[in-house]
Amino acid sequence: RMDQALLLVRNELSAQGLRLATLSGSCHQCLYQFLTFVPPSNESLTKPGMAVVMVDTQHPLTLLLNGSESDRELCKIQYHFGEFGNYSLVVKTLSTSTKTVSCDLIINEGPVNSYLPILYAFLVYMGILAILIIGCLLMKIDPVRNWVCKKLNPRETDRLINSELGSPNTTDSISSDPNPCFWSTNSWQRLRSLDTFRGLSLIIMVFVNYGGGKYWFFKHESWNGLTVADLVFPWFVFIMGTSISLSMSSVLRWGSSKWKLLRKILWRSFLLILLGILVVNPNYCLGPLSWDNLRIPGVLQRLGFTYLVVAALELLFTRAGAESGTSETRCPALQDILPYWPQWIFILVLEGVWLCLTFLLPVPGCPRGYLGPGGIGDFGNYPNCTGGAAGYIDRLLLGEKHIYQHPSSSVIYQTTMPYDPEGILGTINSIFMAFLGLQAGKIILFYRDDHKQIMGRFFVWSIIMGIISAILTKCSKEEGFIPINKNLWSTSYVTTMSCFAFILLLLIYYLVDVKRLWSGAPFFYPGMNSILVYIGHEIFENYFPFKWKMQDSQSHAEHLTQNLTATTLWVIISYLLYRKKIFWKI
Repeated sequence: RMDQALLLVRNELSAQGLRLATLSGSCHQCLYQFLTFVPPSNESLTKPGMAVVMVDTQHPLTLLLNGSESDRELCKIQYHFGEFGNYSLVVKTLSTSTKTVSCDLIINEGPVNSYLPILYAFLVYMGILAILIIGCLLMKIDPVRNWVCKKLNPRETDRLINSELGSPNTTDSISSDPNPCFWSTNSWQRLRSLDTFRGLSLIIMVFVNYGGGKYWFFKHESWNGLTVADLVFPWFVFIMGTSISLSMSSVLRWGSSKWKLLRKILWRSFLLILLGILVVNPNYCLGPLSWDNLRIPGVLQRLGFTYLVVAALELLFTRAGAESGTSETRCPALQDILPYWPQWIFILVLEGVWLCLTFLLPVPGCPRGYLGPGGIGDFGNYPNCTGGAAGYIDRLLLGEKHIYQHPSSSVIYQTTMPYDPEGILGTINSIFMAFLGLQAGKIILFYRDDHKQIMGRFFVWSIIMGIISAILTKCSKEEGFIPINKNLWSTSYVTTMSCFAFILLLLIYYLVDVKRLWSGAPFFYPGMNSILVYIGHEIFENYFPFKWKMQDSQSHAEHLTQNLTATTLWVIISYLLYRKKIFWKI
């Protein structure tokens, strides 16, 4: 199968059988898992004992061979097997006097390079990008542009040529362009970099949700640590916070009342939560009985609640004219922070609540402050403690049947308890993440006429968040005070993701809105229709042309082709909707 190799264990010991156990390199403080028993060979050694097993190829493995009688450790081998490889492990006695046992791993048939499809896909997309760039450069040449326009729309071209007005001038062209590729600081316009950032996060999220070619690094990390799949959701939350700051400032500046805006916030949050429960939740397709097992938390539900808290917080404490420079502050360097000190106090109190519940709440059968995955982790001492306080609160308030039944920890750590990565306790830190995005929006508002100040402050915030992450994690995956963990939405996870988000936003802002070296395409288009693309990709996930029957379901190449095709189709759909000026807003 995919991500597996064949291992033939050959036992040439006549005295005893062998017990083979394995331990994954990605499983922290785990117990060895029994794999197979290998019988002894006959006394004449003409017929060795044999056993055939499948081993995982995603992560390095440690093979442990013990004697079946004395349970003495005979040998231990660490090896990273290759996909579809064929291996033999030969166990024999080197010296009868000393009873020294040797274990030799032999490659019978070499593995395939399962990462080549990624290289081919990269080259294909780079080729498409090169063609588009060359086409854009050619379109800047007047004879080429005129020829293309005449071929595509000859009547319109002739009308312009023969009209009394003649050719439109540059000013007319710019003013008639519905999508100017620049941001004028004099008249506030929508920042393309924000939609580009949102679209980039969304497209990676769609690709990951569709399967990511079945590669392990495009799936969520089993417990502590990060993969590509763990990056995108917090970035989406971050840019949502940034958009709240900009949009609310604009609406209030136009004279809208706060009560009217509050009603809009409540309605939008309600719709997001409702869409998450009724539309995206797959259980509703299973019939009326499925409501007994309906998953209550989810991505849109968390977005809706996070939006409600952060938008209401901004509406409650925002000060008219603060970002225009009319308000006075004792420290001009902190003018985007000090006027909003009540918001910071509220967020710090929320973070204090998360810390107290996580580390002080007593959980039956679990150590206080437990942050582990349970299962076979922590040497199997706490098998039913998955997620510690976070899992306990969800199971207590929502019920085991109404949370996610197949957490990412169930494969490596063999957990049996349901656990929801979008649970109640983690929502506190998603609010923190959105608030940091809100701060990025305030920076843009306060320093809208100074690109260097905006980029400089993005960089400073990235450094601050990076330092906090380094302290919390001790620069370690497993040994920190609070490890980076997407399932828990730990504090270090938020600070690390916000560190990356500030840097990524800085780069996109510089390329798209400052230097205008990049229009933001193609990510800009799904960023303009994010809710439609997200809900659409969930609903039509199992329909053609987003999915079809594969010839070889055990091929990374076929999965990658299907998932990239589906993701690209959503980019094309969002582009067509953009051209037709169709935007679905909640």
